[in-house]
Amino acid sequence: MTNDQFRLSFKGSFNVLADPLKELTPFLNALESGAGPWMPDITEGKRRRPYTRAAVVKALEESREERSTDVGLYRTTEPDLDMTLRFWFPPLSPSVDIWVTVKSLDLFADEACCQAFVEMVRAWAIHYPVTHASAHSIADRELAGFPNFGRDDETSFQDGFDKIYEVCWLNVFGAKLVETVGRERMRSTPAHRVEELPDGSVLLVTWPTAADFASEAARVAQARAWVHLRPDLDFDTVLDTLRERSAILAPVEPRFAPDVAALLSHLAYDAPLSKRQQRIAELNAYVPPEPEEWLPADAALPPDVADPKAALEQYAHLAERLVALLHTPVPSVFKRSPESLTDIDHHFWRQTFPDTFERHNIDAVAVPAVGAYLGEVLVRHLGGQWLPRKQWMEAQVRVGDRVWLPFARAHRYMKSTQSLLDHSLTQLYRVAERHRSR
Repeated sequence: MTNDQFRLSFKGSFNVLADPLKELTPFLNALESGAGPWMPDITEGKRRRPYTRAAVVKALEESREERSTDVGLYRTTEPDLDMTLRFWFPPLSPSVDIWVTVKSLDLFADEACCQAFVEMVRAWAIHYPVTHASAHSIADRELAGFPNFGRDDETSFQDGFDKIYEVCWLNVFGAKLVETVGRERMRSTPAHRVEELPDGSVLLVTWPTAADFASEAARVAQARAWVHLRPDLDFDTVLDTLRERSAILAPVEPRFAPDVAALLSHLAYDAPLSKRQQRIAELNAYVPPEPEEWLPADAALPPDVADPKAALEQYAHLAERLVALLHTPVPSVFKRSPESLTDIDHHFWRQTFPDTFERHNIDAVAVPAVGAYLGEVLVRHLGGQWLPRKQWMEAQVRVGDRVWLPFARAHRYMKSTQSLLDHSLTQLYRVAERHRSR
């Protein structure tokens, strides 16, 4: 579950007096020859359209504002792509920004794919003279201080790329920065590829493939290039830092507690890419307490309501309140399925719901709705039977040789954000399911 992603950031300039279509053509030519398996198939401006060159032009026309215009490019199938092309116009300095995020770094384990990507960026850099461009693992960028490699935004905007803060897998250093570093020093960098471009910028690739950036050999190559360009840095110190980052990003196999594995997977994916492996390790060690909201079937409290049918209608109505509350952020709530319980757990966790909203509203509205919904899922999917009670906290659902107390579970569940995990709806359902099968 590494799920690392690959990102290019590119900032160049363009001829604002040239024909717009001619200025766009080199971008499209290079994209269509270099994208390969991650080629966009959707164009988005004011509207979404299938990718064509005409659609890109139309999107830029639709999005045109006084100082800028942009177009989004995406894919409808894997690998996911999030790409933006933006042009800036006078009175700002005419410039072009390109951001590419391919949501599978594994694609770039193939040397031919990497070579095509480099040639694409090279073509862009030749036509749109570059201030700076880089492509690298997003997770590693985050560890280095994403997006500006350790600089805060204020420093970054004030200084621009005034010196080499880090060397990525692929780099295009603008002509001004090349002169600052020293052209001969730049050209003599020990790297997989170093090429001086017509405008005086320099393209540098540290290693043949991007996906194995964290390997020992790739880190050594990265460190050598970095300290060559920054002779004020110590090689061993730089290499130790890179190794530490590789260790943090080393894949950890998920071994989650089975009853809550689906929920813990969601929580792991919530973590930033740079912290995801550490989060998986933490969640591997987590074991939820066993549910206490149950009784043996022979100890069940008998129904004590005057009108059982009306009580069941009331439980259904309470469950509908939860559907009304969550149907937009949690569409699966309509299904009243076991999977919807996990989605509800995840949603409340991300919202820190019990610690964010007023306690009296939680107890009066959320707890009854959650309890009723949980009970309805037990009835629908495990063949459960409601045993209604005047005190709704005592209401039970008989499943096999146990009766479960969904409202009591909901009350404990909503005590705190941590309780959402320790007493999840997901876990209670899976335990009930397992006991029914026995």
